[in-house]
Amino acid sequence: MTSKDLAEDIATKGTLHQDCMTAAEEFELATKSRGEELGALATAKKVIVEATGGAAGQSYSFLQLSSRSDLAKEEALRFVRDLARKAKSPALAQLASRMSSTVKFGGADVFAKVKGLIQDMVATLESEAEEDATQKAYCDKETAEATAKKDDLTAQNDKLSTKIAQDKAASAKLKEQVATLQQELAGMAKAKAEADSLRAEEKAAFDKNSAEMEMGIKGVQKALQVLKDYYAKAQDGAAQGAGGGIIGLLEVCESDFTKGLTEMTAEEQSAAADYEAYVKEDEIANMKKSQDAKYKGKEAAGLDKNVADLSGDLTTVTDELAAVVSGLDKLNEMCVAKAEPYAERKARRESEIAGLKQALEILESEAALIQKSTKHTLRR
Repeated sequence: MTSKDLAEDIATKGTLHQDCMTAAEEFELATKSRGEELGALATAKKVIVEATGGAAGQSYSFLQLSSRSDLAKEEALRFVRDLARKAKSPALAQLASRMSSTVKFGGADVFAKVKGLIQDMVATLESEAEEDATQKAYCDKETAEATAKKDDLTAQNDKLSTKIAQDKAASAKLKEQVATLQQELAGMAKAKAEADSLRAEEKAAFDKNSAEMEMGIKGVQKALQVLKDYYAKAQDGAAQGAGGGIIGLLEVCESDFTKGLTEMTAEEQSAAADYEAYVKEDEIANMKKSQDAKYKGKEAAGLDKNVADLSGDLTTVTDELAAVVSGLDKLNEMCVAKAEPYAERKARRESEIAGLKQALEILESEAALIQKSTKHTLRR
């Protein structure tokens, strides 16, 4: 891009140099032509004065004044033509053409008519300059405000988009955590049901087995009592010896039954205690996980609502931003996309106005001189 700009600048410089050379040549030719014309007029005047003497001066004093007036008008006309050519201005070229026609066919008070044409053109250029300056101020103000509004809305758009993305991500993470907690709660519920079923089976087995064991102990105890009573009354030693063996065997059975019942009861109590501890821990964990899932779900719902609200705000900001960008594009098309930049138009118009005022000065100075000469001639 820099190389391209450099190439364009070099080309522009070459064109500008050529234009300057052309303008210099034109100015030199115009100066030479004007010098030659003035020299010829001076020579002609000298010849006329020497040949006719003072009589001609008195007889044709008004004619001399008229000739000088024509020279002034021609000088102003030439000046405007040169200005139109240098400025490449169609309006000034048209003014020069109208001035030429006025000089040729204007009749009485040509000075006033020519001055009027130039003054009208100056007024027109000054009016255009004022309108252009007003337009420039309007464009600068509106463009600055629109650009600031665009930057502000763009920042809002980015901020809202970022917040929506963050809230969506946070909500998705919370929902994932809630789903995990719900799975854990379902697993805990299933484990609790299995534990309840196992505890019920263990309790039912204990109740059945302990009842049978107690019944067996009581039966053995009752049998022992019967045998002990019987052999206590028996007189036969052999019978007592055999009875002692049976009683000893029954006492061993009673001991085994009692021991088995004790162990069975201890196992039942331990299992029941473990179950109760598990139930309490499960209740605490279940409550904690349930509350955690509840609060996380509520927080996720709040984030989803916030996303919905922010999405509405984002839509509004996006629409407003699009409108501002469209308006800024129109402003740029109206204020920026010009064939000639404002600074160049301003400089060109100021140059034209200054040139026209200079042409007026030429006319006014010559008019004053003619008026003075006329008064002097009339007095003579």
